[in-house]
Amino acid sequence: MDDVIAVHAFRDNYIWLAPGSKPGIVAVVDPGDADPVITALTARGLTPAFVLCTHHHGDHVGGVEALTRRYDIPVYGPAAESIPGVTHPVGDGDIVGSDAGGRYRVLAVPGHTRGHVAYVGAGRVFCGDTLFAAGCGRLFEGTAFQLHTSLMRLAALPPDTLVYCGHEYTLANLAFARAVEPDNADILAFERRCRRRLAAGEPTIPSTIADERAVNPFLRAAAPAVRRAAARRGDQRSDTDAAVFATLRRWKDDFKG
Repeated sequence: MDDVIAVHAFRDNYIWLAPGSKPGIVAVVDPGDADPVITALTARGLTPAFVLCTHHHGDHVGGVEALTRRYDIPVYGPAAESIPGVTHPVGDGDIVGSDAGGRYRVLAVPGHTRGHVAYVGAGRVFCGDTLFAAGCGRLFEGTAFQLHTSLMRLAALPPDTLVYCGHEYTLANLAFARAVEPDNADILAFERRCRRRLAAGEPTIPSTIADERAVNPFLRAAAPAVRRAAARRGDQRSDTDAAVFATLRRWKDDFKG
């Protein structure tokens, strides 16, 4: 099991404490609320090296200013978005972090929001609300084409990359995945694994890029079964992968499961 620490916030958010190369040093990812972060750091005797913000939504950045009032640390966030407290605006391809806290490559993944980024390093990707376990984020500021392109960038990461997203939405996402591909045995196996984790009091996250390629309909627009399911919706404008994705995203928006 990976040694990233999940800090629970609000109803279903995860704030991540990612270990650096020096013992006791961590990066704080998407601190929507400072209080549970400070509690977790204090209880474990950890020191934050920096903050990584994936996008501007309050449930991901609402705790940044309170956290940096307590800890004098840099805050990285997307240059294309306005996030109070960000000290280092970042863009695609930037390398951020520190020797003690770890180094991360910035990956631009717009669609959920205009400037959304992910952070890739140490065999992990922190992807905020772009890619979820078995799902993806809603289109708030970008286009379906943008979000599909972003998801394909994430899908191209090494298969064993651990995927750390921002919410515990996995079972609801799997219900939709089963509606799209009812005969996909990988989905059923992944759901059993996730239910075991939840029963043990553990997050369903992380998944891996390999998991997502096997079960996530939003990464499987080229799969014949997914294409057939999308075509049955009757609102598809073309047969490109991006158009299939757009149909799936509209379907999921209205899905009651």
